[in-house]
Amino acid sequence: MAKSSATQPAARPRSDAARKRLSKAERREQLLETAEQIAREEGTDALTLGHLAERAGVSKPIAYEHFETRSGLLIALARQIDDRQVAALLEALKRTRRRLEDVARVVSAAYMHCCATVGPQWHAILAALKGDEQMDAVERELLDRYVTIYEDALAPFARLSKRDLHLRCVAIIGAAEALAADMFRGRTDEPAAAKALESLIVQWLSNGG
Repeated sequence: MAKSSATQPAARPRSDAARKRLSKAERREQLLETAEQIAREEGTDALTLGHLAERAGVSKPIAYEHFETRSGLLIALARQIDDRQVAALLEALKRTRRRLEDVARVVSAAYMHCCATVGPQWHAILAALKGDEQMDAVERELLDRYVTIYEDALAPFARLSKRDLHLRCVAIIGAAEALAADMFRGRTDEPAAAKALESLIVQWLSNGG
C-alpha cells in the first residue's frame, strides 16, 4: 500500500535556472530580443553587454560569450532586424501576382514600411557604429542583399542585360534610401514615399526600361 501524501516529501520546485535553461541558439535569440527592447526604450547608448546581461537575467560572461564586444552586439542586432524585414518582403512577394505593377507596389511598400517601423533603431545603430570597419562591411552586405532581391523580383519584367538590371536595382535602392531620408525629416509620409518609389520602378522597367 502506498504511503499517504502527508508522509511523502514534498516535490522540490524547479529552480528558476532550470525553468529558464535554453539552448545556445535560444539564448542568443533571447539576448537579441532584449537588446532590441533596450534600444527601443532606452536608446543605443544604454546598450552595453553588462546592461544587456542584467536585463536578460544572465551573467555578464554569457553576454560576452555570444557577442564578445558592444560592436559585435550592435552588428548582430542590425542583422536580426534586417533578416526579419527581408523575410517579410520575401513572403509578401510569394503572394504577389506576377505583374510589374504589383511587384513594384509590394517591394516599395515593404521598403518604406520597414524604414518607418525600424528605421529609427537602424539609424541609431549605424550612428553608434559610425566608422566601424566591420559595420561598414555589414551595411554594404545588407544593401547588396536588397539589390539581389530586387534583381530576382524584377528580372521577369526587364528586357535588360544582367549588368544593366543590376545597375538599375542599385539606383532603385539608392532612390529608396533618399525617399526614406525625406520621410524621416518629415518632408513626406510613408504612403507618398512608397508611391514615388513604385512609380520610379514601373517607369524605369516597363517596355524594357
